[in-house]
Order: sequence, then C-alpha cells, then structure tokens
Amino acid sequence: MLKDIFSIKNKIVIVTGGGRGIGRNIAISFAKYGAIVYSIDLKYAPDDSKVLPDNLFQLTVDILDKQSLKKAYKIINDKHSILDVLVNNAGITFPETESDNYPFDSWEQTLNVNLTGAFNCSQLAFKYMKTNGGGSIINITSINSELAFPSNPGYVASKGGLKMLGKALARDWGEYGIRVNNLGPGYIKTDMTISSYLNEKTRKKLEERTMLGRWGLIEDLIGPCIFLASDASKYITGQDIYVDGGWLYKGL
Repeated sequence: MLKDIFSIKNKIVIVTGGGRGIGRNIAISFAKYGAIVYSIDLKYAPDDSKVLPDNLFQLTVDILDKQSLKKAYKIINDKHSILDVLVNNAGITFPETESDNYPFDSWEQTLNVNLTGAFNCSQLAFKYMKTNGGGSIINITSINSELAFPSNPGYVASKGGLKMLGKALARDWGEYGIRVNNLGPGYIKTDMTISSYLNEKTRKKLEERTMLGRWGLIEDLIGPCIFLASDASKYITGQDIYVDGGWLYKGL
C-alpha cells in the first residue's frame, strides 16, 4: 500500500542536535510516526524526557568526542543490531556585525560542529549501515549552502561544506545501499531565528523574499525528512531538497 512506502515505523533513527529547535521536533515527529529514535545532544531542558514519547531516548554526547560517540552508537547497536537513519542536524551559528572582524574561534567552532561533527556521525553510521545492507543519512543544510549571506562566513562555509560532504559520501557509499541526501531549510521560526522573527521589519523583508510569502515552520520540514528516511525515496541519493518557500528561485 502507498502509506507503507512512506512508513518509518520501527526504523532505528539517530537525530543529532535533538535537544531543541528543529532537531527536537524531528526527533519527536519521527517517534510519533513509529520510529525508535535516539536524540544526541550536549544538553537538554530540565525534565524534558518526562514529556517525550516512550520510543524517544536522549543521549548526552559531544559529537566531536569520538570515543563518547562510539559508545553511544554501540549502545544503540547492542540493543537493536541495526541503524536505519541518521539525521545530521546539530549546528551552531555566530553571526557578527562585520565579517572582517569575524573571530577565528567562531570560525573554528562552527566548522567543527556543523561539518566535522556530521562527518564523525556519518562515518560511524556507515559502519553499522554497511553491515545491515544500507540506510539513509539526511544532512540538514541550509539555503546558505547555495547563497552567501552577510557577516557569517563560518556558517555559510560549514553548510556549503556539509552539502558537498553529502554528495561525496553518497558517491562513495551508494554501492552499500547507503543513501545520503541534503535537506536545506530556508528561514524557519526557531529559537535560533526568533529575534529576526520578532522584528516586524526584518520578518516582513524576509517573508517578501519567498514565493509563498511567509516564514517556514518547523512542521514544514517533517514531511520531506520522513520522505528521505522512508522507502519512498529508496532510489534517491546525492540530492538537495530545499524547504524554503521558494526563496532560492524567486525571480523578479
């Protein structure tokens, strides 16, 4: 049946950066639709686990600490003996007023988390997905992976790098049945963007930049993410899907 093709029921899923914002909502939504989800993050809101579905588990892990990351993956594998989906969502940003004063620490931290962290998680996922005949890796990139935005070179470079990392891994790992695709949000209302959203002038300016005339909601990302995780996309790899309300291709 058609609905079975889009099903993620009982799939074993890891979502990085699952403690808040887009990652938390992806993790909760995947669990809602029947996946067994492991959220990986550095910290979580107090008592957050008490309001989560029973099939969503939180692991406190630094994705730059390879030993801790290996232990987390082993915990998951020992329990389930399979990994179906990895969502590389963890990300940070340090916008500055002027890019010529952009601190090296901001550059280094951004690339470490947004790009190296995703590489670490993907390499470990490969080990388990290869053994089990395949899987789906979904990188949460950004419209910044296509367009240069002002005064945030670390974020733009990291998302552009993540986009091409996805294509490189799709090329290398396709023979093992592992698909790697990129899901790029436009302006989505989250904790990270709330200051821009609450500024009426800025919000209106950004809304007018889209074809649909509105900001994105986190819920707008869930369908495309589930599609890439499900068997409905089993012949799709190395691709970019932008959930941006038409931002990238709006002409005159």
